[in-house]
Amino acid sequence: MKIFIPTESFQKWQHLLVEPNLHSKEGHSAMTLARSWEAAAMGFPPEVKAAFEKSGSPLLTGLAPLLAVPEFQVPLPVEVRLSQTDVLALARGKEGLVAMVVEGKVDETFGPTLREKRIESPHGFNERQILQYLELPPSIPQTIRYQFLHRTASALIVARQFDAKAAVMLVHSFSPANKGFSDFEAFAGLFNAEPQIGRIVSAGIFEGMPLFLGWCAGDPRFRAGNDAGESGKL
Repeated sequence: MKIFIPTESFQKWQHLLVEPNLHSKEGHSAMTLARSWEAAAMGFPPEVKAAFEKSGSPLLTGLAPLLAVPEFQVPLPVEVRLSQTDVLALARGKEGLVAMVVEGKVDETFGPTLREKRIESPHGFNERQILQYLELPPSIPQTIRYQFLHRTASALIVARQFDAKAAVMLVHSFSPANKGFSDFEAFAGLFNAEPQIGRIVSAGIFEGMPLFLGWCAGDPRFRAGNDAGESGKL
């Protein structure tokens, strides 16, 4: 069992980071995402809500957010280390519960490609299990960013843990140029999905669990630190 304590401001997210002094900085993704979600008061950030509504799926429209957990850790089938997602959000719609993992970005990359990951850990990395979990062949391009694979696996794992009706992996980007979107497009293409900025799209059904992928552009004022003042609560 995991016990969580509600946050009172975006500053409270800092101590949850693996390396707080390194990652919690002005203009970086951790602080920017925290500001955005804390300022959302009783709902999702507007651009996240809009991305759900534009999906056109009855599973994702009209969602009411229930809770958001910063820096939620998910055990993966392939790694000893936990996958730490920036935000886990649960929401309820007409069709039932939806579980979403959120990856916040500003101008950071999405980490190493599969090829680079192999070079970094030649004796301790094997993507075979995670590819099997995502029903992907071992022949996928080695230029795919590994972070997309384990974040998407996390979405499916969490959705099953909470007996949700759908799983969502969302990139919440605060990059003015949507840096990294081409990498995201390449990843989504593995599932024959065609992502659009500001919309969540279907990526298929995995052992009965619908999976959706999305990318939305965040409000730039949170990157600059011009947040809305007092935080609200989901």
